[in-house]
Amino acid sequence: MNNKLLEKYAQLVVKTGVNIQKDQTLVITSPIECAPFARIIAEVAYQSGARDVVMNWKDELSSKTRFLQAPDEIFDEFPEWQKEFYLSYVRKGAAFISIAASDPELLKEVNPDRVVRVQKASNTALKEYRERIMSNKNAWCIVSIPTRSWAKKVFPEVSEEDAVEKLWAAILQAVRVDTNDPVAAWQEHSKALKQNMNYLNTHKFKMLHYRNSLGTDLKVELPEGHIWLGGPEHTTEGVQFVANMPTEEVFSLPKKTGINGTVVSSKPLNYNGTLIDNFSLTFKDGRIVDFKADQGYEILKKLVETDEGSHYLGEVALVPHNSPISNSNILFYNTLFDENASCHFAIGKAYPICIEKGVNMNTEELEKAGVNDSIVHVDFMIGTADLEITGTTVGGELLPVFKNGNFSFS
Repeated sequence: MNNKLLEKYAQLVVKTGVNIQKDQTLVITSPIECAPFARIIAEVAYQSGARDVVMNWKDELSSKTRFLQAPDEIFDEFPEWQKEFYLSYVRKGAAFISIAASDPELLKEVNPDRVVRVQKASNTALKEYRERIMSNKNAWCIVSIPTRSWAKKVFPEVSEEDAVEKLWAAILQAVRVDTNDPVAAWQEHSKALKQNMNYLNTHKFKMLHYRNSLGTDLKVELPEGHIWLGGPEHTTEGVQFVANMPTEEVFSLPKKTGINGTVVSSKPLNYNGTLIDNFSLTFKDGRIVDFKADQGYEILKKLVETDEGSHYLGEVALVPHNSPISNSNILFYNTLFDENASCHFAIGKAYPICIEKGVNMNTEELEKAGVNDSIVHVDFMIGTADLEITGTTVGGELLPVFKNGNFSFS
């Protein structure tokens, strides 16, 4: 990959993504395959005034070996030093960049129970870290670059080298690095997201009713005081950042106990190296009361049964079918991209920033306001070209929000 393009991408991630501040620490979590790009990010961060850049390397092949061969009892443990690593930096106000580039089928041979137990142990140990991140107390950004195994999964019909090149091209286009001025392109894109966000916030819909030909027929209540967000966000100290690159969504939270009906997935879900595909969830008073899956049923079952909050939804996100990533007709097998090609929900924890004064509420106050809590937050895609969403206002008026897969008012 052209070094100038890599530096251009790194500049965007550091300056627009986390918007690194002078003398701030940056923590980069990266697969070892992505080390060259992570090092360029580090160099740009230092040039932009970072006090320190800390590398947090991940090796998914070693993780697979551990899943297959380690004694069973270790999968309920989380090392104290790793917990201290995250907590020490998040408490000091560090910014966090994560490079998401895993092999979608890496763990297909692994007992799904082990995978879910590791995730549960990690999320439980890092509860404070996750709460700070989801409350925007620290700037954070998730980005991707190709790895060979991931690229070959996305483009199986070409050679590995060509697959990597094709995935690079798709990623750079999705994050607007292929433009002359990516920062300006992102500013323009943010304006469009804000228009959709402002429409939804102005109408303060009480309920959204989803329907499509896959079988989705779901009514989603929204809590009083809910807030729609999209594009750049701000930390509690006022620093602007972009949490996901790319992003095409506007999102909020549902009322925990206000979801009824059935929703059907429109894309596979890559959950910790295992694919869940062709699945549906049925809700009564917010709670998942039934679910099905043609592939990955056991891992879906483990996900739903992680804790009490994982039986409920924590995010509702709207993405037009006529958007750049959707129009690419590429199935990325990577939630960062696939969720920005499709309307989606998230199982588990809601973002406190999506309800008025939510970042200042304690656990009991959030629960009373209808905000779900869980140690997981897992997005899954439900948008289609024929998705219809009808909004009900507080006054009982019915208004089209989505028609034929796109915003009806854009």
